[in-house]
Amino acid sequence: MKHAFCTLLIALAVAAGAADAQPWPARPIRVFVSQAAGGTPDIICRLVTGRLSRALGQQIVVDNRPGSGNIIGAQAAARATPDGYNFFCATAAPLVSNPYTFKSLPYDPVKDFLAVGMIAKNSFIVLAHPGVPARTLAELIALEKAQPGKLAFATDGPRNFSGMIAAWLNKLAGTRILQVPYAVMPVGIQDTLAGRTQLVILAVPSAAPFMKRGDLRALAVSSARRIPGFEDIPPIAETFPGFDFIGWFAMVAPAGTPSPVVQRVNSELDKVLKDREIVQRLREIGFYTDGAGTPKALSEFLRVERERWSKVVREIGIQPE
Repeated sequence: MKHAFCTLLIALAVAAGAADAQPWPARPIRVFVSQAAGGTPDIICRLVTGRLSRALGQQIVVDNRPGSGNIIGAQAAARATPDGYNFFCATAAPLVSNPYTFKSLPYDPVKDFLAVGMIAKNSFIVLAHPGVPARTLAELIALEKAQPGKLAFATDGPRNFSGMIAAWLNKLAGTRILQVPYAVMPVGIQDTLAGRTQLVILAVPSAAPFMKRGDLRALAVSSARRIPGFEDIPPIAETFPGFDFIGWFAMVAPAGTPSPVVQRVNSELDKVLKDREIVQRLREIGFYTDGAGTPKALSEFLRVERERWSKVVREIGIQPE
């Protein structure tokens, strides 16, 4: 009788354990975004996770945590429970550039996250007001050197992408084109359209409508390779070899997330990103994808990006704040 009772207890314990160990995912998944709803990172995250949700058979909830240079969202993602139900759709800022532009961070970009997969990449375009008598980057540099002090970039600040690209261009070209920082870039764009500033650097999705209407003239792209759909715009690297400055989105998870979950999300994400409809949708908003790659490949990409950012920040003289 005693033996039978013990056997029953063991059976109940095993059954309870089996119930707890439900196949993943057994409930909705949360993906943090460190920018506001409606912005490009949010749009891309929702596009991709919408399809990923169907593949995994569970709802994916996008949790927007904007503010403080992406720090609020990154910190929330880093502190989330690493149980396979929390992920972070991250841009370059929280994962690779913040350590060089902030003196301290409430999270560790290297230790607090596991690489899952790359999502998409995009480039930036150097644009000029039509009244600027330069049709190439080389002509722009020659114009500034012949008439110093006549040109100005509208940027989103020296610590953000457009400001850093402008500063790096000045460094490489030996020019001193003025930077006019704007707290809100649409105002900077309007000033460039009006000719109050002569130059602006925009991500492809933002630049495309102005180029199409002839309001702004494209001079060069910041990526080392030409952009799909905009192949006629030469890379800055054709004038300054080695120049490669791109934006990107990657999926990462809190450190400690189970490896089988990371591998499953990577596999499904790769399938989503190789779907022709998704590729086309991304291209329409100025992004390209080569698939998710592997977690190892993303880890290596992030390592190289951190080294590159360290060099760029050092060369253009930005001091952490």
